[in-house]
Amino acid sequence: MPADSDITAIILAGGRATRMGGEDKGLILLDGRPMLEHVLERIHPQVDQIIINANRNQEAYEAFGWPVISDNDRNYRGPLSGIATVMQSVSSHCFVTVPCDAPLLPRDLAGRFRDALEGAAAISAVADGGGVIQPVFALFKKSAEPALNHFIQAGESKVRLWHRQNSSIVVDFSDTPEAFLNINTPEQLHAIEARLRNR
Repeated sequence: MPADSDITAIILAGGRATRMGGEDKGLILLDGRPMLEHVLERIHPQVDQIIINANRNQEAYEAFGWPVISDNDRNYRGPLSGIATVMQSVSSHCFVTVPCDAPLLPRDLAGRFRDALEGAAAISAVADGGGVIQPVFALFKKSAEPALNHFIQAGESKVRLWHRQNSSIVVDFSDTPEAFLNINTPEQLHAIEARLRNR
């Protein structure tokens, strides 16, 4: 089991990627490298440890050198199921969550979340990327675990609803709106690839 730490990143790679023809998005090549590698490059300096939440191709994900944890619920109920499973398995003060298909994610995501929650009664925070809530870019305190489990056991699975019902602190990232571009279609993959090459 990973050691106790201040902040753990959960990279959400457990989706079905139906709009990408079922391909495992974290393993799709972007500018010659697996998408997950771009995400790891950005999130690694911000956290103490990383957990990859994946429900298939676990060996391929393990090759990146970080622990891989699959959902306890094999029916796949969305990212909250993966988040809850990791929180049950890992001792950490807080957990920052990011999808595996966001290669431009903010380089100060974890720090800004932690600053926003410091001293606050809220148990979670969520990013606002220029007027648009980004529900899976979030931070959960360890103390959120009982409420999260109750939410899931009640049959709920929408991350956006979790943030609304639990009064998550909304953290303004309007200065970096492109950071939340994610890849759901081949067209979006090509567009972000062109953006990276232009840099």
